[in-house]
Amino acid sequence: MIRIPFDEMIKKITEQSGLSEDDIKARINTKLEQLSGLISKDGAAHIIANELGVKLVESSGQIKDIYEGMRNIEFNAKVQQVYEVREFNRQDGSTGKVGNFLCGDETGVIRVVCWGSQTDKIPGLSIGSIIRVTGGLVRNNQGRKEVHLNDKSNIIVSPNGVSIGEIKQQAEARRKEIKDLDETDQNVAILGTIVQSFEPRFYEVCPECGKRVKEEDGQFTCPVHNLVTPDFSYVFNIIVDDGSENMRCVLFKNQAEKLLKKSQEEMLEYKNSPDSFESIKTELLGSLVKVVGRVNKNTFFDRLEFVAQLVFPEPDPVEELARIKAQ
Repeated sequence: MIRIPFDEMIKKITEQSGLSEDDIKARINTKLEQLSGLISKDGAAHIIANELGVKLVESSGQIKDIYEGMRNIEFNAKVQQVYEVREFNRQDGSTGKVGNFLCGDETGVIRVVCWGSQTDKIPGLSIGSIIRVTGGLVRNNQGRKEVHLNDKSNIIVSPNGVSIGEIKQQAEARRKEIKDLDETDQNVAILGTIVQSFEPRFYEVCPECGKRVKEEDGQFTCPVHNLVTPDFSYVFNIIVDDGSENMRCVLFKNQAEKLLKKSQEEMLEYKNSPDSFESIKTELLGSLVKVVGRVNKNTFFDRLEFVAQLVFPEPDPVEELARIKAQ
């Protein structure tokens, strides 16, 4: 299923229908009441778009119109950053390779993840290279879209007749107080004090795609890569209070490491000795932190949570105050 962020659906419906945002949201709420318990807010927005003849998904070939769940996509872009290729071991003893790079166009920037033979294309890429990507699958990685390429995909360097203008970088996150956060908020920033933290939780993941794996009879199965020898990842939760309210912030692997200033090896030590993490929890209390991310509705606990995409430990209060005044 193709997943479009709710606020982007509202924007598309507003632009194409000529109706106001308030009118669109009122129609969505009416549809939710009519189908109470049978449909989500996103689903109601899809229905309203269809009733108004609005196309939510367009094959423009631009990054702004790439959404999670799309398959066999094709787009042109300019390479922004290239990262190293790494090898990993599978449970059957074979090895695999994965590498990634960032690319962008006039509408945005996206990460491209290359698997298997597609990693052979990475050494031929350099910053500024213009490329055409074909046969991509769009996945969600902790709230960020990624294009994944397999052996049936392709990267064409310097395609004929293609030019890319100035790359549009991601808009700076909007600053909001916790009390004003809504479950549709994306790319927002909060600034507050850590008032509580919890032990990191560890779980098995596929070494190839990073997805969580399922254990059966002592063997681990990835929904994409079948039997694998798993790696461990982790998630770390903190409670942040900004004076208006407090909220649980969820930090996955990379952001947890950044906040705690720990390497992966150091983090994994806490898996076998969780008691040693108590001193870290104490040190964090009262620390100022800036977190950029999205709001998620935890339906199990019926609460809003903040999923971190970027974390900035010990931000400069003077600089942050200037940012607020500039907004």
